[in-house]
Amino acid sequence: MADKTLFPGIQYPIIQAPMAGVATPELAAAVSNAGALGSIGLGASRLAQARQLIQQTQALTSQPFNVNLFCHQRVAQDFEQEQVWLNYLRPLFEEFGAVPPSGLTEVYETFIDNEPMLELLLELKPAIVSFHFGLPSHAYLQALKKAGIVLLACATTLAEARQIEAAGLDGIIAQGYEAGGHRGVFAPEQGDECLATLALVRLLVKECRLPVIAAGGIMDGQGIRAVLELGACAAQMGTAFVLCPESSANAAYRANLKSERALHTAVTTVISGRAARGMVNRMISELDTASAPATPGYPMTYDAGKALIAAANKKGNFEFAAQWAGQAAYLAREMPATQLLETLVAEMR
Repeated sequence: MADKTLFPGIQYPIIQAPMAGVATPELAAAVSNAGALGSIGLGASRLAQARQLIQQTQALTSQPFNVNLFCHQRVAQDFEQEQVWLNYLRPLFEEFGAVPPSGLTEVYETFIDNEPMLELLLELKPAIVSFHFGLPSHAYLQALKKAGIVLLACATTLAEARQIEAAGLDGIIAQGYEAGGHRGVFAPEQGDECLATLALVRLLVKECRLPVIAAGGIMDGQGIRAVLELGACAAQMGTAFVLCPESSANAAYRANLKSERALHTAVTTVISGRAARGMVNRMISELDTASAPATPGYPMTYDAGKALIAAANKKGNFEFAAQWAGQAAYLAREMPATQLLETLVAEMR
């Protein structure tokens, strides 16, 4: 890494993206053991599962790894809007002989006021903690810094990067619009500037003091080299690691990523309630239409989506799953994480 004090012990400027639900302790450890930075995502995890994931990763590697948390602002539940959305989904539930849930719940917790999760991090002390969708409080940040934890956060604009810098973090993940998975926008109700990776990286490198990590559409060593030339200190890659045997991606996800389906991705809010990029399937093509009602927001929309996905999967239909992927997904390669790292480093050089 360009800055050894920011990432002590990490040999290569490559970060495997956290990918909550897909990245595993086995994947993160394999990446870290191979000289890059592995990551696990806790955005979808309750406290007990978060403890298990961190401890499993610590048992598999003595090298640094990154733990990622969601810091979304809560959206007030609108029960009337939830019913409108569930009625919109009803024909699809009926197609699979199911009925929509009677109501929706906040399936994913935010870290911004999750004191038990903070205490867990202070107890287990992962080397690096990163934030998506925003930032926790100054008190939380100070507690983590006092524990010696390196702090990163995702920015999609210069304004967000400046907030990260002002909050005293150690690095900025510049997430371009090409990236797979959830957009890290702090305030989605204010819109999305949709800045591309190369433009955003160059902007942040020129305007910010902190090291910048490029994320979005980077799939090979040539892509890593390109963002390093622009001044990034590292590249964060998610979709590139989905086909590794160490990831938890299921057979349908893997098959689509190895097919022409990987050429077609879209950013949609209909799966979770927040903008996210994935491979286009029936969930996106049939629900994300001009006549669609407003979603009930994040993460309540995800609760409805997961119920529909479960109903479809039960009937052997995998056309409704959230298969997150970046714009260059078609370039994904199927090989063990260690071999992929070796390949990326060789290409980069």
